Amino acid sequence: MNENFDPLLSSVQNDKVKHWASLLDKKNRDRSGQFLIEGVHLVLEALRGQASVLTIVYDTDRGIPEELKLERETNDSEATLGLEWVQASRAVMAKCTGTDTPPPVFAILTKLSPDSSALYRKNCLVVVLDNVRDPGNAGTIIRSADSVGADAVILGKGCVDLYNPKTVRSTMGSLFHLPIIEADLKELLPQARAKGVTLVGTSLQAKHTCYSYDWKQSTWLLMGNESEGLSPIVRDLVNESVIIPMVGQAESLNVAMAATVLLYESLRQREHSK
Repeated sequence: MNENFDPLLSSVQNDKVKHWASLLDKKNRDRSGQFLIEGVHLVLEALRGQASVLTIVYDTDRGIPEELKLERETNDSEATLGLEWVQASRAVMAKCTGTDTPPPVFAILTKLSPDSSALYRKNCLVVVLDNVRDPGNAGTIIRSADSVGADAVILGKGCVDLYNPKTVRSTMGSLFHLPIIEADLKELLPQARAKGVTLVGTSLQAKHTCYSYDWKQSTWLLMGNESEGLSPIVRDLVNESVIIPMVGQAESLNVAMAATVLLYESLRQREHSK
C-alpha cells in the first residue's frame, strides 16, 4: 500500500474529524466504545499487542513515521488487516489531540476486552486501585505492574478513566500488555477473599514490613486515593497490612512510588530468592 493513495482530511469540520476529536471527552468514549492514542510508540504497542486498531491518522506534511511504515509493509498480522490509514492536515492533528504541537500520528481503537480469568490464576499478583484519580499515578502503576509481570490491574469505581488521554500516555503502552479490569470493589473483593486470595493494603500501623510479607502467595495489592488512602469499605476487607520502611526525612511516598516499591519486592521474592 502506498501512502499517496491514503485519503486526505484537511478540514476540522469534517464529520469523521469531529468524531475523533469528541473522543477526548469520556462521555463520547463511553458512548462509542472507542478511544484515541497518540504518538509512534503507543501506536506500535497497540499494533504489536493485537489491540483492535480501527484507524491510523498521520500528519500529511511529515508522512508516515518510518517505524510505522515498516510495520505497515512487513506486518501481516490480524492487527493490520482492514486497518484504515488516513493523512490529515496539521489543523486536524491538533484538533484531535488537543495540543498546540500535535504528534505525527494518532490512532482510533475499540476499547479493550480484558480477560478476567487472569484474576484468579495460581499464585496471582493483581494490583487494585481504589479511587486513584490522578491519570499520571494510575498510568505509572499500570506500567509498574506490567514491568514485574503482574497478572492484572483492577480499577475500582471512582478511579480516573483508563482511556483518559493522560492515563493512556502514562502507561507507555502497558495497557496493551496485561488485563485492566474496571469493577465494583464492594462486589469483587469479597469474591477474591472467598477464593483464597490475600488482600494486602498499606498502613502506618502495620505489624509487617513489605519485606516480611510473603508475596509468593496469591495476592491482590490494594492502593488507595492519593490523599485519603483506601476507602473505609475497602479497608475493612483487607486481610494483611504492610508498611514500607523509611529512614530518611520524607514524610511519605506518593501512591505510584509506593506501589512500585511493593511490586518490585514481590518480583524479588518471586523471581530472585529461589
